[in-house]
Amino acid sequence: MATDTPLRPAADAAFDDGQGARRPAPLPTGPAARLRRMIGVEEPLLAWVPEERTRYTWYGALVVNTALLGALSMVLALASFRSDLPMAAVIAVAVVWFWVVLALDSWLVSSTHGTTVKKWTLAVRFFLSVLLGLFIAEPILFQIFDKEIRQEIAVRNERTVAGFRGMLVSCNPTDGSSTTGRPECARYQLKVAGSPAELARQIEDNASRVASLRSQVDSINKTLDAKMATEQKLCGREYWIWRNGVRDVTITCERARKASSEYRANSKIETYERQLEDLVAQGQDLAARKDRAADGYQPLLQRAIDTKTRERAAALDSDGILTRAAGLKEVARSDGFALFLTVVLHLLLLCLDAMPVLAKLLSGATTYDTLLGARYAASRRLHAEELQVQHACARLEHEVRRHRTEQDTADRMGRLEDAYQRARAERAVRERAELEARMDRILGARRV
Repeated sequence: MATDTPLRPAADAAFDDGQGARRPAPLPTGPAARLRRMIGVEEPLLAWVPEERTRYTWYGALVVNTALLGALSMVLALASFRSDLPMAAVIAVAVVWFWVVLALDSWLVSSTHGTTVKKWTLAVRFFLSVLLGLFIAEPILFQIFDKEIRQEIAVRNERTVAGFRGMLVSCNPTDGSSTTGRPECARYQLKVAGSPAELARQIEDNASRVASLRSQVDSINKTLDAKMATEQKLCGREYWIWRNGVRDVTITCERARKASSEYRANSKIETYERQLEDLVAQGQDLAARKDRAADGYQPLLQRAIDTKTRERAAALDSDGILTRAAGLKEVARSDGFALFLTVVLHLLLLCLDAMPVLAKLLSGATTYDTLLGARYAASRRLHAEELQVQHACARLEHEVRRHRTEQDTADRMGRLEDAYQRARAERAVRERAELEARMDRILGARRV
């Protein structure tokens, strides 16, 4: 068909630009083409401007370099903050992060191709690149200033431990006196057995218990003595009586004896006296321990303070990401040159990480972008024309269907009309035949 004939023969598709270079140029292969394909460059379109192949090849190299820098940063971060991870896990995470950075930068660069990309969208893409660069740059900065950061962390931890030990010493006097009245000592008070103050409190408490128990024992003994006096009085010889031929005590004496015996058993005087003896002995032991505590308490307190200090020092972090970030901030704050280097290295690493999009912002639109923009415009026009053709075809198809429907309707109406007329004629014939038959019967009846 005529529409299958190309507008221009294939042999005349390429042309010479007058300098010995044919357009479009032959499609290349190799690593350079793969780098350009990775950032979304269409080789058939770039073949019309082969002079820009080098630029887009370096665009692809920048993207790969950024991804490699991100993988190196991840390896350094994991080696610094998670040294317990095996090397295989570190490499696996670095490979995954390399792919993430590569995919993100490839999208950022490929989305800038074409003249339809606005400047503000490039700025947004640059902002995303800066965010990615911040995440990549920090572990590298930690490694660059590793020695200074470790020194700063060591000095800060030493000051923290020294302050903690000072509060322990201040809040735990060697004489064992209480510091509960000092609010700042609420977190620093130690419980060391055998302190002189604690023994003094125990002696005071023991003396109070001895005095209370002695008062109770004296009261019981006083009552018991009274009952025993009553018993001795009622059981004296002057109160004996003759019973069954012998002299015996009276019933009142027996009742007094029973009352004193029951009181002695119920009052538990022996138990209380033993407890009193134990408390007195315990008081004497506490007094002796208090005399010896002045020499033995101070070493115990010193060991407790040393133990708490070691625990505090072991609990301090020296490799955490937040700790190292704070150490880097202190290093930059303490020295002007260190601050200058930190800022410069930050900017340098951020520029390296954002270089793919930054290079696009600096270079502006290229001829390839113009061609790609023209292709976008042509594609939009072709799509609009295709939609118009589809609309016209659909409209004509609807017209054909409407005409076919009208013709079918007319044919069906004609057939219905013919069938109706035939049925009407047949009904008239039947009615006429029936009338004639009736007339013949009537006439036959009259002749008879």
